[in-house]
Amino acid sequence: MALDPRLLEILCCPLTRQPLQMLDAQRLASLNAAIAAGDVRQTDGQALSQAWKEALITASGSRAYRIEDGIPVLLADEAVEWWQLG
Repeated sequence: MALDPRLLEILCCPLTRQPLQMLDAQRLASLNAAIAAGDVRQTDGQALSQAWKEALITASGSRAYRIEDGIPVLLADEAVEWWQLG
């Protein structure tokens, strides 16, 4: 399910206030491979075990947020710091 472009224009990272954009398919696949390998933790330290279907990423590419059932989950504790992937 794609986000409404108008919604995407106003969304921002709750920590840095950077604009968010959709995570492309290649980077989403990399994230999900790392999740499957047990290598990904949320900011709060909890290990992720389920693949993400969609995600948003900050303009700098440093932090990702999952989208659940078409709703962005913009909770800082549940974000993924991109540096841990590679």
